[in-house]
Amino acid sequence: MAFVLYGYPDNASLVVRLALEELELPYRDVLVDRRVGEHRGEAYRALNPRGLIPVLVDEEKQVTLFETAAILLYLADGCGGLGPGPERSEERGEFLKWLFFLSNTLHADARILFYADRYVDDPGDAPSVRAKMKARLKLHLGLLDEALRAHDSPWLLASGLSACDFYLAAITRWVRIYPAGGTLDSKVFEELPHLKALLTELETRPAVLSAFEKEGIPGSPFLDPQAYPQV
Repeated sequence: MAFVLYGYPDNASLVVRLALEELELPYRDVLVDRRVGEHRGEAYRALNPRGLIPVLVDEEKQVTLFETAAILLYLADGCGGLGPGPERSEERGEFLKWLFFLSNTLHADARILFYADRYVDDPGDAPSVRAKMKARLKLHLGLLDEALRAHDSPWLLASGLSACDFYLAAITRWVRIYPAGGTLDSKVFEELPHLKALLTELETRPAVLSAFEKEGIPGSPFLDPQAYPQV
């Protein structure tokens, strides 16, 4: 196996799995057992000092990566797919712009929604933080829907399917199912037809079906997501 994916079902490692499946790259899984906090241990911190998921190891090149966007960029550049290369400067700029928007803005705000209690001193302030994050996420998703509308394609980039599409789809899944009681209402997506079209296109792709089967996640993964029993 060329790659080793350290992760846990329905965590950020899902995005990397989707890319690996789409690129048809060989990899093996290492389950990071969140129940016992093993990912916080010394062995895992040697791979990622923050102890966060995911980590991808390229055994052939002896490269260890963390941070979802960095892993996606590494795979896109190294494997000749899921993103335009540096030689296509204009398309490359679009790819990098949206990849880092997804990572630094959409995903970052989603994490605050999921873990609002970690960002406040008084637990009573968490609902207010979640409300603000919901409002921000709606604005972000509206911007992405407009970007999708701008060209005659179901994908975020005019150049075609990219890692950005998988990243975006995964985040839209999570903001509807996590955390319990603090999710973004699914009705929001009825007002985002171009984003809904992207999710519809992705849902039946063989790579998506394979990834969700391997993670043991039931149901319609993007259009009608069901929560994985997080621990």
